[in-house]
Amino acid sequence: MIDKELFRLIGKNKKYIFVAALLQVFGLLANVGITASICWAVSLVIENAEPLNYIYPAICAVVGIVIRYAMTRLTGDVKDILGRKVKKDLRERTYNKIVKLGVRSTDGMSMAGLTQVSMEGVEQLDLYYSSYLPQFFFAMLAPVILFIICVWIDWRTALVLLACVPLIPVSIIAVSKYAKKIFAKYWGKYTSMGDKFLDSVQGLKELKIFKTDLAQHKRMNESAEEFRKITMKVLVMQLASTTIMDLVAYGGAGAGIALAVCGTAFWGLNPVYALFLTLVAVEFFLPLRSFGSAFHVAMNGASAGKKIIALLNTPDPVWGTQCVGSKKIELNGVTFSYDGTRDVLKEVNMTFPEKGMTAIVGESGCGKSTVVNMLVGAFRPKCGSVTVGGVPLENVSRESYYSHLAQVSYNTYIFNATVRENFYLAKRDVSDEEIYSALQKVNLADFIRENGGLEKVITEDANNISGGQKQRLALAVNLVADKDIYVFDEATSNIDVESEGIIMHNMKELSKEKSVIVISHRLANVVPADNIYYMENGEIKESGAHSALMTAKAGYEKLFTAQKNLEEGYAL
Repeated sequence: MIDKELFRLIGKNKKYIFVAALLQVFGLLANVGITASICWAVSLVIENAEPLNYIYPAICAVVGIVIRYAMTRLTGDVKDILGRKVKKDLRERTYNKIVKLGVRSTDGMSMAGLTQVSMEGVEQLDLYYSSYLPQFFFAMLAPVILFIICVWIDWRTALVLLACVPLIPVSIIAVSKYAKKIFAKYWGKYTSMGDKFLDSVQGLKELKIFKTDLAQHKRMNESAEEFRKITMKVLVMQLASTTIMDLVAYGGAGAGIALAVCGTAFWGLNPVYALFLTLVAVEFFLPLRSFGSAFHVAMNGASAGKKIIALLNTPDPVWGTQCVGSKKIELNGVTFSYDGTRDVLKEVNMTFPEKGMTAIVGESGCGKSTVVNMLVGAFRPKCGSVTVGGVPLENVSRESYYSHLAQVSYNTYIFNATVRENFYLAKRDVSDEEIYSALQKVNLADFIRENGGLEKVITEDANNISGGQKQRLALAVNLVADKDIYVFDEATSNIDVESEGIIMHNMKELSKEKSVIVISHRLANVVPADNIYYMENGEIKESGAHSALMTAKAGYEKLFTAQKNLEEGYAL
């Protein structure tokens, strides 16, 4: 009933669970004291005691009520502290894990799924930790404590009540296997619906243009209907489980009460003691009954918790502690596979000098992007090594390496903030003069001045500027960062000719003092490169300057000529 992985997940916050359970035990004892006070008063009535004698049970009852109230309040406060600390800790750990993974994927988790896990998933786990676990430990202790109290009064009744108590956890265990499957499906359908909704919102323009919004609407309805059905299954399962627990709880309490009455009628049990047992009988089952109710919430939280654990258990990229010296990068006999079966890189050898432009080209699927993942440290090779300054990348400090590396790609993210704030990400103390100097290099200075200046807010996904302007702004931000190694991964993809020319000019200028690595599907962009690697099926087939490769009349020349003829055909 307790998932060990989820229990270990909260670390030092475990103490609050035990404190909450202990406070509930004190509250139970106070409740028993109140019941005993009532029975004491009844015995005084039977004995026709003096009025002053009723003061003592009244005082005991008041003290019990005060203690019970205090324990209830304190339990609520401790659970609240536990919930807040768990949420804060898990969100920090989830965020830090995503940061540690950096450029790595998060186990194939979609953006909607990642958001739901880190936000709502943590909320569900809050209930698991703050409600379910304290109630579990209290529910295990309460019947034993009550049995120890009642067995001295009438062992038969106490034994029957204790024997009926395990029927509730048995019913919970019987339901739990089915419940786990239902809740796993529930969470899967929920994240799937979130994915479809996010896709629909982000691609609304395309849906309208292609007049497929109605079809997408139907798919959304189908996804929502699947989620509704699984939600109904969850509710039916919860209702059935609750009904079974109620039957066990009230049936067991009824059996105990009946036995207490029989004790008075046939075994000489004092009626006042029988009254006490009758009032306490329900207390045997209430903690486990509440635990059973919390169980269903816990299963939903546990399903979310498994996804959080999967994220937290994702292996971190291997990094070391050495500082970067020379900026020369080399791939030596690098072989890599995503699935462990098919190699997407095969014995790749590449050299990227400290200065100059090096290009990697080839048809789609040849392994260019995988090489980029190797260069930025997202993945480690299956065989061979990636070195910087002769030091294996896994021995270098990530902070040191990234302090020298910049990547500009076709999907470089521009934040929903002012132009100035986006530049602050690259250099915290950057001056306005430096910003405008970088903007001037990418031919954006006048545009920014005429449209709000550096306080111009870039909307989400840079929707208030063109694709070419977005790419140029990303380049300007990276120019301010003043790194030693620049990786341009399809940086000129899907932009206008003017922006493409500006970016290519800056690449060439940078290559005079920096190491510039260009990955491009358009070979006309890599003509100025000092060295070009031409890839096919994960292997380097040719390397050299453009003129040498054209003279060789091999794969590169054929692809370059085909692209040139195609572009000239479009121009006509």
